[in-house]
Amino acid sequence: MGRGKHFLVDRSVDRKSLTGRRMVRVEIDRDSGFCFGVVYAISIAEEYLKQNGSLYCLGDLVHNDMEIKRLEKMGLRVIQHADLQHLQNVDVLVRAHGEPAETYRIAQRNRLRLIDASCPIVLKLQNRIREAASTAMPNAQFVIYGKATHPELIGLRSQVPSHITCLIIEKESDLETIDYMRPIYLFSQTTMNLQKFYAIAEEIQRRARAQNNPHVFVYDTICRQVSNREEKLRRFARQHDVILFVAGRKSSNGRVLYEVCRQENPATYYVVEPAEVRREWLAGAQSIGICGATSTPQWLMEQTREYVLKLVGGAVRDEHAESQGSEASRSRRDLSEGAVRQCTDCGCATSTTTSF
Repeated sequence: MGRGKHFLVDRSVDRKSLTGRRMVRVEIDRDSGFCFGVVYAISIAEEYLKQNGSLYCLGDLVHNDMEIKRLEKMGLRVIQHADLQHLQNVDVLVRAHGEPAETYRIAQRNRLRLIDASCPIVLKLQNRIREAASTAMPNAQFVIYGKATHPELIGLRSQVPSHITCLIIEKESDLETIDYMRPIYLFSQTTMNLQKFYAIAEEIQRRARAQNNPHVFVYDTICRQVSNREEKLRRFARQHDVILFVAGRKSSNGRVLYEVCRQENPATYYVVEPAEVRREWLAGAQSIGICGATSTPQWLMEQTREYVLKLVGGAVRDEHAESQGSEASRSRRDLSEGAVRQCTDCGCATSTTTSF
């Protein structure tokens, strides 16, 4: 794990005393922030906007309102699927979550040019579902563990042919919807919790065995770049008195990783922007950790750090602290210096060149 950035802040322990002083450490988790798929999508959007000035994007490019506002200032125009029906002969960006097959049919009919920034890992999962469907046993059920309204899952569900039953499992009570006497094919949204997925898989297998049904096929389709962050976050959360978890309200991955931190450190707080940080959360803390989701930009965590420093009334004393610069430059650097290689964690070493 890469080392976090440490900021040592000098402040008084007892405001009535002029001699009692302590150091407060403020650290940004270096393993938090954009995953490969988000870096890739934002890099494509930024390059296009620099060359063309404006671009339609089908849905939020990333589930972080602060980052969307930054991109909108560059010329990004977020539209919804209903808007797609009325567009003709324009370019539209497909976000990292992927899209259902219907989107591509509409694009062809309306002569839209889709700039596909779908995460290669999501595209690989879509292909796996289609391949499994093509060879599925008679009377099969496809079960997908995930959030029913999440854009990635909507795209995944569309890969299942209409003659095959497709069920969405969000919680354990949803397991009652499965017919355990029929063949079961289990998949997962890529950003779900790995341990919960295997717990669900084991319960499905147990119930199927009770019906003498050996036909349960489990496909582990969770992104390892995301799931591997969980153990790193657990260690990070244990190292600090207070954790500030920065993520968008819509971030499914953010809620999962926030719970991971909270399990290790009850003094974990979810914030969407720096102004939500409350002074009383930090009272008495000697070490404050800042981390985020795969949809959290580095610049937002750094702004949160600056806000925290103002609240604690100290000054940064680490002269070696390095600024990451703008998210635009960081995205391009990450993509060129190894973000593509990071995708190998999921067995998907895909590098795509896009020109406009």
